[in-house]
Amino acid sequence: MLGLGTPVDPDATTARDLLRDELTNPVYHDSPSLLERFVRWVMSLFDGLAVPGVSGFWGAVIIVGVVLVVAVVALIVSGPLRRSRRVVAAPVLHEDDTRTADQLVAAAEAHARAGDHSAATLDAFRALVRRSEERALLDDVPGRTADEAVRLLVRVFPAAGPSLDAAGSTFDAVYYGRRPSDRSTYESVRSLDASLATTAPALPSAQGAPAGAGAIR
Repeated sequence: MLGLGTPVDPDATTARDLLRDELTNPVYHDSPSLLERFVRWVMSLFDGLAVPGVSGFWGAVIIVGVVLVVAVVALIVSGPLRRSRRVVAAPVLHEDDTRTADQLVAAAEAHARAGDHSAATLDAFRALVRRSEERALLDDVPGRTADEAVRLLVRVFPAAGPSLDAAGSTFDAVYYGRRPSDRSTYESVRSLDASLATTAPALPSAQGAPAGAGAIR
């Protein structure tokens, strides 16, 4: 502690001497700071490890830095991989969903009136797929994903390819909560279903018939 006789405004030499005397006080050395204890602990973890030409402290710092970089890269790489393995594309129509296309349309309209445009959009796309099954444009295969349905329907409705792609992507995005739906989104999917319902499908050749598609009508 500075004495009572210390000048209030010491000159540079006096200030330097006072600082040196203060820092030699044992109180600053008897109880190492939390940072000092942490550094010593880290260095103890790397006893026996050395970076050529670098002091022990900075060698430990370099090694810790490398470990942290590797850990961050591992998290960045493994995170999306774990999610991609965990997430399985959802089926458009579950096996126990026996609703007809018209029933699905009615459900979609009811959701829309209630303001639940996400549920309305999902049922509107389900109606589109169910109607294609009812017209034998698609085989009745439980568990078909939106992407699988779109790839088959684009072959029989090539002019509607971009709209079908957009509708399939919308179904997945809304289903997984990546994008909220609104009335405009719902109406675009509903309009696509209504349009395709009155559109004559392109007749595939006998050899080029799409797998999963039944007799065209």
